[in-house]
Amino acid sequence: METPYPKPINPNQTRIGWIGIGVMGQAMAARLISAGYSLTVYARTPEKALSLQQKGAIIVNSPSHVANKSDIVFTMVGHPSDVRSVVLGDNGVLSGLNKGGVLIDTTSSDPVLAKEIASKAQSKGCFAIDSPVSGGDIGARDGKLAILAGGDSDVVKWLSPVYEVLGRVTYVGGSGCGQSCKIANQITVGANLLGLSEGLVFAEKAGLDMNNFVESIRGGAAGSMVMELFGKRMIERDFRAGGFATYMVKDLGMGVNGGEGKDAVVLPGAALSKQLFSSMVANGDGNMGTQGLITVIERINGKSV
Repeated sequence: METPYPKPINPNQTRIGWIGIGVMGQAMAARLISAGYSLTVYARTPEKALSLQQKGAIIVNSPSHVANKSDIVFTMVGHPSDVRSVVLGDNGVLSGLNKGGVLIDTTSSDPVLAKEIASKAQSKGCFAIDSPVSGGDIGARDGKLAILAGGDSDVVKWLSPVYEVLGRVTYVGGSGCGQSCKIANQITVGANLLGLSEGLVFAEKAGLDMNNFVESIRGGAAGSMVMELFGKRMIERDFRAGGFATYMVKDLGMGVNGGEGKDAVVLPGAALSKQLFSSMVANGDGNMGTQGLITVIERINGKSV
């Protein structure tokens, strides 16, 4: 198949649809509106889309309706089951997407589902790109997300103008590879959050000033983007969600449970991270940001949280 349209993407001509108005979706959609694109939006809770409507977005009542009015449709929902529903359901995106249309799923989802969606999109003469993102709410707000794109490389290249509004896109391979890359990303992020949490708890117990501790190590081998994004938040007890702890359990679960036989990978660190994030959920903190992992380490050490 050739790229969707011979004409390049242009804010004055290219119609964009958006499904999923959570913390990340809200910020990403707002950036596209600010860049001059017209957006058609579907949200299961319409009230969440009011701020986008005030910026000029058109609100409709189904994913199919979004697709019918769009050249490119973004989805940013919670779980693979949500992706399946909004994309493959009776009133899903693929039931309304016009020939040559493009679906971009930015949800952290299942690589196998991404391949299924791409195959069904192709049978309709459409395109599906799986491109989950990393960078949290700050990256979404500032247009500095890491975008991990899987699918047709020519389509990903054609989509560059819209991706550039949101962050930096890297093509990582065929359909499903974007999702696999995001799972590997979450395995790495989970390990970094655990190390930072334990380092902060140890530093406080040793009588160190925690801000000074973070400042002293950020330029060395322990420094990381996780530290830059979450170190200050953890110290200041700011656990507002850029990414929910419950979603980290989902993402790590896809890594720990993914693959069978020769494709199976043993991930002891990811399994431990998943267990600790699951403890957050069990403590009633599943809707905290992932930086709230420090509260689990504090509880283990007898600190009242």
